[in-house]
Amino acid sequence: MDGNNERRMEHRMPYHWPIWFDDDFNQELVQGQMVDISSKAAAFTCHAYESYPSEGQQVTAHFSVPLCGPGDSFAMRNFTRSGHTCRIEHVNYVLRRVAVQFAEPLPFKPGEQDQQQVPAPSLL
Repeated sequence: MDGNNERRMEHRMPYHWPIWFDDDFNQELVQGQMVDISSKAAAFTCHAYESYPSEGQQVTAHFSVPLCGPGDSFAMRNFTRSGHTCRIEHVNYVLRRVAVQFAEPLPFKPGEQDQQQVPAPSLL
């Protein structure tokens, strides 16, 4: 890809980990597979249900993000974020790739962890 066409302001962290989402967190959650994440947005794949999710739809997602530590160590930090779907791509007849923009950003930039101090997870 031509770097001149890149519009992202932040590097994304590519990783494959489950994500659960729904438009109403009181209903049964739908599972997807994370593709990549930044502090403000995430992309994941999920089964292509008839019309869910749709572009512009509000969703709430529960997911974990790896926190990189010294050496090759890492830990997972859990998050729940609401946001809206800003792009839906049909991968094939059974999969969609969904991009969600968070209403509240993560407290760190997952794709830039080696360049910043990552806040330690609270032990509550």
